Amino acid sequence: MDVFLIRHTRTAVVPGTCYGNSDVDVAGSFPEEAERVRVRLEGERFDAIYSSPLQRCRKLAVYCGYENPVLDDRLKELNFGSWEGQRWDEIQDPRLREWYDDWLSIPAGGAESFLEQYNRVSAFLDDLKDSGYRKVCVFTHGGTIRAALIYAGKYNFNQAFTDDVDYGTQIRITI
Repeated sequence: MDVFLIRHTRTAVVPGTCYGNSDVDVAGSFPEEAERVRVRLEGERFDAIYSSPLQRCRKLAVYCGYENPVLDDRLKELNFGSWEGQRWDEIQDPRLREWYDDWLSIPAGGAESFLEQYNRVSAFLDDLKDSGYRKVCVFTHGGTIRAALIYAGKYNFNQAFTDDVDYGTQIRITI
């Protein structure tokens, strides 16, 4: 099965702010960024369209012509818990250093570790494999895409954050 993973466009959040699981809106540059994504998807036919329920992903799906994507909570970005909405350089939580040292297993802001995110994304992809679909499109987040790349064997956990997954990026994996 081919899975097209689309990262949402820029958000209206001040750069440097932790907003993972928060439902923040898209940036003012959304029309231009979304148009580039839409053009890249022109002519593609999918058996199903999925989206994170967060508005930055839903709005991109709708802009690209997919009015009713299947919303799935497993496609959300990492939940940063008490760190959400804070600037990274202003987080005073002593657990931040622990998380930087062991982001795989330490829950970010007391909420969710990357391994937990990976497990929920893996469960979503396992369900997709059992769906009978041949080609799907998923509007989601950078961390979710990284987890999917690990699942697909493109990266191992140590490589998960070696490359940026830019806003509006489209990555195709086979599962």
